[in-house]
Amino acid sequence: MAKSKVAQAVPPADPDSFSTSDGLKTPPEEPLAGTPEAYRAHRLRNWDSIAQNLPRWDAGNRYYHRRLTQVFENLVPPGQRVIEIGCAQGDLLAALKPSYGVGVDFSAEMVARAMQKHPELTFVHADAHELTLDETFDVVILSDLVNDVWDVEMVFQRIRPLCTHSTRVIVNCYSRVWAPVLGLTAKLGLSTPKLAQNWLVPEDVSNLLYLAGFETLRNQPEILWPLPFRPLSALLNRWLVKLWPFWYFALTNITIARPFPNPAGKDAPRVSVVVPARNEAGNIAEIIRRTPEMGAGTELIFVEGHSTDDTWETIQREVARSGRPCKIFQQTGKGKGDAVRLGFAQASGQVLMILDADITVSPEDLPKFYEALVSGRGDFINGVRLVYPMHEEAMRLFNFLGNKFFSLAFSWLLRQPVKDTLCGTKVLWKQDYESIARNRAYFGDFDPFGDFDLLFGAARLNRKIVDLPVRYGARTYGETNIQRWKHGVLLLRMAAFAALRVKFT
Repeated sequence: MAKSKVAQAVPPADPDSFSTSDGLKTPPEEPLAGTPEAYRAHRLRNWDSIAQNLPRWDAGNRYYHRRLTQVFENLVPPGQRVIEIGCAQGDLLAALKPSYGVGVDFSAEMVARAMQKHPELTFVHADAHELTLDETFDVVILSDLVNDVWDVEMVFQRIRPLCTHSTRVIVNCYSRVWAPVLGLTAKLGLSTPKLAQNWLVPEDVSNLLYLAGFETLRNQPEILWPLPFRPLSALLNRWLVKLWPFWYFALTNITIARPFPNPAGKDAPRVSVVVPARNEAGNIAEIIRRTPEMGAGTELIFVEGHSTDDTWETIQREVARSGRPCKIFQQTGKGKGDAVRLGFAQASGQVLMILDADITVSPEDLPKFYEALVSGRGDFINGVRLVYPMHEEAMRLFNFLGNKFFSLAFSWLLRQPVKDTLCGTKVLWKQDYESIARNRAYFGDFDPFGDFDLLFGAARLNRKIVDLPVRYGARTYGETNIQRWKHGVLLLRMAAFAALRVKFT
């Protein structure tokens, strides 16, 4: 295990004195009131004092920080490169189990305690307004910091160079609703002393992030009751705070953002189109003929799944005739989800696509998905069949109503609009899929379709899900593999399970 190290990005001045040319020491000049220097000096004294008296405040704050840590553990899967600005003792950072963790704090006292408590992490003594690091991270955290800094936009600008296109920034800050309560508890010595605060609302945080080059993905309220009174605290903090009108009274608001995408580079990515095929012999030749070339090259990956017709023989024959780069496999497991995972595991492209072999979504629409992903407009592009008029035989009434119900349910659960959960056409980056696969155990493995496994995983990684409307046509060969009522019950179970794993955590 690597030992903790401290880097001093901004050399602090000696707080006691300066040496003159004659060797005598004179007291430093007091910064002018109302200046950034005076503001920083005042807060530095306050936080050094808090660091020296941490046991005094631990009891009153313990439950709040424990609950906040649980929330962050749900937002940040383990094994990522994480930096926390304003890390204090580093407890939150350590709890997230990063593969590489860096904590930054401008209090030397806090940094010293963090190094001693968490030697496996790296700590940097620096002011967030002047932070300069020559490295990037998967996640940037600013927890209970922006209320206390001089210039929030400047701090957000400082973290921009720490980000790649896939970095997620997570900010949480106190709600204005709690200002009187927090002021009173601080005076009574029941919580950490606080100086005058910025008291930002979520719209302010989102606007300042926007000015610094970030796009807000979602805001979520957390913690109604910061005291350990079970079962009341569990009821309020896990369930009611997620419901209207209780969320207006949350103690803290969390904002999740991503950097605005940069213009696409010169090097176009390769594309892998995975086609799960069961009893689809009549469509194979059309898929090969009609699938466009995209990016730096497009490979087709057919995964045949226990067909009762001659689908496997047809795939072999048509691939041999085509001359196109193709891979073919037979799955040993069951279900479309298993077929998709096999195809993705064998894909060589940086962009992964799913195309259903029934061709109810036209292969000619795939370049739209490619452009939406590569341009950075979204991280996960989800096909939607419910916008344009569809062929009268394409979707039966109860299937249509079920799709509408699940779109509303999953949009509420995932806190992102998802208009069609079961459209087979989905597109994402391979590196994001690999992260989803590594964290699959969090949701379990009981999705036979594969759609929800990907949607849940993308939402947990805080990827931006973008709906892309497509025209949905009727089948020209074979019959659907969806069993309406049996699979409808399974979808309800999955929605309930997702609620416990995604929303009510």
